[in-house]
Amino acid sequence: MADTIKHIAEGIAAKTIIQREAAIAFILTDSRRLLYPAQSLYFALKTTQNDGHMYIKELVERGVFNFVVDQDFNTKAFENVNFIVVENVLNALQAIAKQHREKFTYPVIGITGSNGKTIVKEWLFEILNNQFTIARSPRSYNSQIGVPLSVWGMGTQHDLAIFEAGISQKGEMQKLAAIIQPTIAMITSIGTAHQDGFSSLEEKLAEKLQLAKTASILLGPYELLKNKTPNTGQAILTWGDTEKATLYIQSSNIEKNQTTLKAIYQNSAIELIAPFTDNISIENVCSCWLAALCLGLSQQKIKEGVSSLMHLDMRMQIKKGINNCYILNDSYSNDIIALQLGLEYAKQQAGLLPITLILSDFVQGQNAIIDYDALLQQLMGWPIKKLITIGPIFQKTIANNKLINSTGIKISSYNDTATFIRQVDTSSFKDEFIMLKGARVFELERVNALLQAHVHQTVVEVNLTALVNNYKKIKAKVGPSVQVMAIVKAFGYGSGSVEVARALQFHHVNYLAVAYADEGVELRKAGIHTPIMVMNVDEAAFDTLVQYHLEPEIFSFELLEQFTLFIQRQGIPNFPIHIKLNTGMNRLGFDRNEVAALAEKLKLNTVLKVQSIFSHLSASGQAAFENFTTEQLDKFTVASAQIEAAIGYTAIKHIANSDAILMDQKYHLDMVRLGIGMYGVNTGALNFENVVKLKTTIAQIRILEPDQTVGYNRAGLLDKKTIIATVRLGYADGYSRKLGKGKGSMWVGGQLAPIVGDICMDMTMIDITGIANVHVGDTVEVFGPHLAIGQVASWAETIPYEILTSIGQRVKRIYIED
Repeated sequence: MADTIKHIAEGIAAKTIIQREAAIAFILTDSRRLLYPAQSLYFALKTTQNDGHMYIKELVERGVFNFVVDQDFNTKAFENVNFIVVENVLNALQAIAKQHREKFTYPVIGITGSNGKTIVKEWLFEILNNQFTIARSPRSYNSQIGVPLSVWGMGTQHDLAIFEAGISQKGEMQKLAAIIQPTIAMITSIGTAHQDGFSSLEEKLAEKLQLAKTASILLGPYELLKNKTPNTGQAILTWGDTEKATLYIQSSNIEKNQTTLKAIYQNSAIELIAPFTDNISIENVCSCWLAALCLGLSQQKIKEGVSSLMHLDMRMQIKKGINNCYILNDSYSNDIIALQLGLEYAKQQAGLLPITLILSDFVQGQNAIIDYDALLQQLMGWPIKKLITIGPIFQKTIANNKLINSTGIKISSYNDTATFIRQVDTSSFKDEFIMLKGARVFELERVNALLQAHVHQTVVEVNLTALVNNYKKIKAKVGPSVQVMAIVKAFGYGSGSVEVARALQFHHVNYLAVAYADEGVELRKAGIHTPIMVMNVDEAAFDTLVQYHLEPEIFSFELLEQFTLFIQRQGIPNFPIHIKLNTGMNRLGFDRNEVAALAEKLKLNTVLKVQSIFSHLSASGQAAFENFTTEQLDKFTVASAQIEAAIGYTAIKHIANSDAILMDQKYHLDMVRLGIGMYGVNTGALNFENVVKLKTTIAQIRILEPDQTVGYNRAGLLDKKTIIATVRLGYADGYSRKLGKGKGSMWVGGQLAPIVGDICMDMTMIDITGIANVHVGDTVEVFGPHLAIGQVASWAETIPYEILTSIGQRVKRIYIED
């Protein structure tokens, strides 16, 4: 639904510079997500890491001519461009979204809670989709920026909207509630997620319930709302296992991977069969059940909708595909914003691989506002080598559009997914990055299964969103004037160096560091152009360093002389090097008594440029050695100043690792080195997010009697009747044998299951006695959000670094973007 630029500006009483007429259909807050230049209004947001005003010139060159900017921006530098000038760009974005929301009178559901918001939103969409034309939040767009973008998607073609609202501190929900203005407010749960901004769970609940301030109906679990006093004219409807609940869940019976729920609603007995057995899914189903009843859906329609629900992974996943391909599976939903997000992420992660886009038609409400011809033209501007469409609308559009045949992009179209699967030659997919983007009705998960490489069921999930969030927390901690070097050595601490490096490069990390030149070569071949420091260099790697523009750490006079001679022979001026000083680690580096001689040699060196000077703290995470750590910093400060005085210019100085970054600002200097903290292992004061999860599956379950044994050498002697589950993980996957014989455990069915007997090469046995509803094929968490890697390391008498870097290469890595 388009609006004029003049009307938008008038609605928020902003100063305007209007030089041409414009109809605005799309809001843009990220220059990388541009699809419709002429119809987009760009908001130049400022954050702690970035300033959107820096991208205005580039966007004008790409065809955008409508902008919201702050008062300090020089608008006179642009001709024939429209500007809305405001005091605060974020406030303007929220005000414009609020103004847009007020145009519509149909029901709006606002969902909040600590967990389950996105799942409930998507399941409600699946249940209600045949009865309503629904506008909804893309993915988990529930923030101060995400909510306005979501609400802008409301149009006259819709008759229901579902938006989620997430907060992390007091005062945020009031702003979101004013934008969403829900007629029905829902709360799913209250937990410890994002607890730092609240003194108690009660305070957090009160803040979240601000969403319902003007709603006529408030829905949620009875236990959360039993003490809530309704606002004037408001009805509170609840679900729960008490007769006081509006939807009284009398019983739940689990059988054959499904749960039968019997309930009382408005004095009538009703029943629902949910295709889930875990408690969290059942709670989310109950939330959807009550909401659907509230909207007047018949019990039969609710049954039909719930029966088709599936466990949804709301995150983009990158997996290994057939014929050396990679697959970005983003097939759980399809709308313009989600397509923009997916294309941006594909471009980020593909590196040098050509991109193949498999795209379905849009869903009912979206089709009314999508100009398929214009969309195809915009897609031609993305770095796509092959476009495959699925659905009758795209097929018809492509057949009638003669212009797209001249783009050089290979285009094919299919009426439906079944036809594609039947006709496609899978051998035609080779050495490419395949992005799947589609509406759920097209079942592109079948395409994912067709193209995905079938390997070991044990997988490492690497949450790149969490990794980037951890990086951003550090960037905010050190401030814009301090650079960040990310350590991606040792296969990215077991997480995959290329994928991690691509994500960090996309978010403008200043430097990457690897252990050996070969690791740097892998990054360069994958399209990484960020500066890379190589920490362990010898003469055999010199050619490689120059060929792939890698910057060596120089830690001895011998290495300095060798590399100087090599660069002289190449005739290369000012080749960057990094000088390593030893201030107490006593591993590598120039000693304090060598600094004067080093400074003199560097002063006379005409072919090398000292890019940085650094040292390594040996005990920064331990309070007992705080004085020693301070001494290291003092020694480094004196030595680096001596070198800079000799060479006559300033070099980047860095000494802080993850622990030191959190200790004190004095260690930040010009750059900090972020390693294990980036992966969420040491949470510290910044409450880093968990990045890496190792999980496997159960291969077999058996019941054993007392005095029987389990595993090699009869190491697992049982003293009682025991249920044993064998899982697909062993020491060949890097799982330490020290964890055997009950020393370690795994997480399954919501509980810890101790290991029985010795760890085998490919299998491990765990005791699941007393853990309900565990079946063959169930997922077992080896470490992750429920079982901290630090705990596993403690059981194995080692450190998290070793646990991460020991994960075998045969274990499949899946990369996730929330």
